[in-house]
Amino acid sequence: MAVVTADIGPGVRGGPVSLDGYAAGPNQSEDLPFGEGVDGRLHTWMFDHADENRAEVDRIVNAGASIMGRNIFGPDRGDWDLDGKGWWGPEPPYHAPVFVLTHHHREPLEMDGGTTFRFVTDGPESALAQAERAAGDGRLAIAGGAATLNQYLSRGAIDELRLHVVPITLGACERVFDGVDGLTFGIDRIRPTGQVVHMTLRLPAR
Repeated sequence: MAVVTADIGPGVRGGPVSLDGYAAGPNQSEDLPFGEGVDGRLHTWMFDHADENRAEVDRIVNAGASIMGRNIFGPDRGDWDLDGKGWWGPEPPYHAPVFVLTHHHREPLEMDGGTTFRFVTDGPESALAQAERAAGDGRLAIAGGAATLNQYLSRGAIDELRLHVVPITLGACERVFDGVDGLTFGIDRIRPTGQVVHMTLRLPAR
C-alpha cells in the first residue's frame, strides 16, 4: 500500500503556507498565479534559496503518483481550454501520473518527461484509489491546494504531512485545516532555514 504524503503543492503554485495557514493569496489568476498580495513571497525559499532547501524541494515531487486540485494544475476555470497545458510548460516536474480533481471532463494529457495528467470527475475517493494503484508500493503525494489537502485530512487518508511555514501573514484565501477537526500529529522533524521552517508531521497509521 502506498504511503500518502502531502506538501500542500509542488512546483509553481504551492509547497509553503503562511504563518496564518494560507497556501496562496486571494483571486488567483493566470496573471497572478500566487494570488493578490503575495508576489512570490511564499516561494522565495524554493526559487532564490533552493540550495539551502534542496532536500525539501527534491522531496516534494519525488512520488510514484500525485493528486491535486484543478487550481494547482493550471489557471482554467469552468470549461477547459484544451490548448492549456498547466502551469509548468511542456515538461512538468512530476515524471509520474498526476490525478487532477475537477468537475469538467478532459481526456488524459501526456507531457514530456513521463508526466500524464488524468482528470478525475467522480470525487476524491476515486482519485485516491486510482493514484494508489498507480503508485504501487511507492509514495503517493497529495499536491494541494489547501481545499484538496483538507478533504484528504478529514478522511484520515494522509500518513505524513510536510508543512513549509513562511513567516508572513496573508489573512485571506483557502486555509489549511479549515473544516478538519480532532487530528493529533506526531512531530517527526523540524528544520528551520533562513526563509522557512520545514515541519514533518505524522498521523496514526491507517
